[in-house]
Amino acid sequence: MLPLSSRPQLMRTQFARLAYAILFLAAVSYAVVTLRGPNGIPALIEKQRQIRQMEERNAALAREIERKREHIKRLTDNSSEQELEIRERLKLVRPGEKIYVIEPEKK
Repeated sequence: MLPLSSRPQLMRTQFARLAYAILFLAAVSYAVVTLRGPNGIPALIEKQRQIRQMEERNAALAREIERKREHIKRLTDNSSEQELEIRERLKLVRPGEKIYVIEPEKK
């Protein structure tokens, strides 16, 4: 049997171990609930997907802007290209030209 003086120290040590174990389990439980919750890992994955989607859209818009800049440059440099664009947009024809309009067949 242990002497009386060492019993309180043994109880304090066991209580401290128990307290640390409970504290550790509480921290692990909190981490699991937080990571699985609405602002945890699923939300992070969704945000990354949205970022990737927006980056792809930005890249497509940048390509479209560059294509339109090149088109404007061609129109600025080439007068026949300007005339063709004007004629297409305003549906103009020169005197003596014939235009044939073909309508698609209706089903």
